[in-house]
Amino acid sequence: MQTAYEKRDVKVYGKLLDELKDKYDHLDVMYKRGYLHYLIDGYYNYSCVYSLLNNKEMAINYLDKAIKAGYGDCSHINGDTDLDNIRHEKAFITLLQPLRSVGDYLYIIQKAGAYNPADNRSVPAFTYQSADNPNLVILRKTFKLDSIAGSGNEVSKVINLMYWIHNLVPHDGNHENPTVKNALSMINQCKQEKRGLNCRGLATVLNECYLSMGIKSRFVTCLPKDSLHIDNDCHVINMVYINSLKKWIWIDPTFCAYVMDEKGQLLGLGEVRERIVDNKPLIINPDANWNHKSSETKEHYLYYYMAKNLYRLECNTSSEYDTETRLPGKMLNYVQLIPLDYFIQKPDKWQSLDAGGTKADTYYTNNPATFWAAPSE
Repeated sequence: MQTAYEKRDVKVYGKLLDELKDKYDHLDVMYKRGYLHYLIDGYYNYSCVYSLLNNKEMAINYLDKAIKAGYGDCSHINGDTDLDNIRHEKAFITLLQPLRSVGDYLYIIQKAGAYNPADNRSVPAFTYQSADNPNLVILRKTFKLDSIAGSGNEVSKVINLMYWIHNLVPHDGNHENPTVKNALSMINQCKQEKRGLNCRGLATVLNECYLSMGIKSRFVTCLPKDSLHIDNDCHVINMVYINSLKKWIWIDPTFCAYVMDEKGQLLGLGEVRERIVDNKPLIINPDANWNHKSSETKEHYLYYYMAKNLYRLECNTSSEYDTETRLPGKMLNYVQLIPLDYFIQKPDKWQSLDAGGTKADTYYTNNPATFWAAPSE
């Protein structure tokens, strides 16, 4: 299909797309969701081929099929030169109008900026494990984290540890993390099996390294609005409290990234989200990258990818060693910060039980002060 797309061969592409659709239709229901994106991309790229050949009717027809199947990346459509031949067609404009509310991520987060500081729903307090915990002590000594962090100020130590994890363990978003989810076990398993971790695994490892150094931190699941219930993607990063600045800062081990304002001041997740909503300047460190294979730009990283995933934010209330290893009878508590625009505001707490017997309670709040509460001294 890719070759046919590059050759602008609509006949071959159409035949292959029909074969793909037939295979998809015969999949078991439990597999269809995982393979749907292939069909969606097939429709979308067929639209692109027809547009490039200036067959406007067929281009719009297959773009409509892609959108109805679940294509929602409005920003990509707006910037895709393959579609320039149909961009000013009335039918094209009509197709994009409703898509903006589900696929224009900058528009969605700017529209959803408001919280409710008066929300007083009860949620568990955030806690941070002491660095003298025996497991954290072993972690600190095993990897000589004092030496890696260096002798500089708190910020330099935090950034040095981020670089170390980024260089030590590659990002692998295509596989699940190991069953045992603590830093010592995951780092060793990655070395033995020459594998990586997904963003949640990387943020978990880095979080425990910070805790072992006496640095308060959490890993944060950044989630989209996903009003169509088709977006399985999220991103997990770290929020790290800097005592000298009396604030949280943004640390992302997957993309080796931190974020600043126009004056070079480090920013936290809440500040970055607020600046995206208010169209204020943002800067990322120039060496932000993915696996040392591709550089990250603020346009893609902040205004596209994270604009999508900063809609909802979720943290475990207990920042500690081995937080998310699943065990029978284990209890986890999460707090999720949601904007007033979110289509689900109730219940105040959601309870779940996984197949291994681990229970989880997720508490919801509209109050950013609750979520961004500073750790006690």
